[in-house]
Amino acid sequence: MTISKAAISRRDTDAPESREERKQRTRAHLMAGALALIGQGRGFTSLSLREITREAGVVPASFYRHFKDLDELGLALVEEGGVTLRRLLREARRDGIPPTDMLRSSVQIYQRYVEEHRLEFSFIAGERGGGSPVIRKAIRTEESHFASEMAQDLRALGTLPDLSTATLQMICGLVVTTMLNAASDILDLPPRQPKRERELVENFVRQLRLVFLGAKSWRDDA
Repeated sequence: MTISKAAISRRDTDAPESREERKQRTRAHLMAGALALIGQGRGFTSLSLREITREAGVVPASFYRHFKDLDELGLALVEEGGVTLRRLLREARRDGIPPTDMLRSSVQIYQRYVEEHRLEFSFIAGERGGGSPVIRKAIRTEESHFASEMAQDLRALGTLPDLSTATLQMICGLVVTTMLNAASDILDLPPRQPKRERELVENFVRQLRLVFLGAKSWRDDA
């Protein structure tokens, strides 16, 4: 998820840092601290408040100025990344791009985003199938937001015009599920192996293309 680097590593300037800037910087440190521990192989639910604040370099008491509990910190991680990723993929579905290019462009954007936010997706992968029920529900809500926005965009583009809104939403839900399942493959991709990377992208594009080919044959009255 996109935790502002500026908020984490703000250089000294002539202008003093405002109270709000300090607050946002500390909040970003706490979120980054949790992700750093997850990057060491820890599950989010196994983390303690003291571990996170120690990793973030802040006193434990300051945690409660930003989050009610650890679940609320996890919700912030889910929400922050979801908003950015939805915006990026929405841009990839802009009007005027041929459907095949739109799929490939979306896959490439998604792949780069996952690679640049490895810790965040490790967190999502771990919490999506287990961990805190509150965070699992938030992840499902984000998946629903993705599917809804994608269905709205495809409707506006005139894609699959004969299908009902409910069916289009169902199809987009399959696309979102495929994307999240592919995140693990992207994270496991060995570095500096362009052939493996191309194969992964092509397989991902084929999976999504198969979903849409099946959608073209679907009849709501079947």
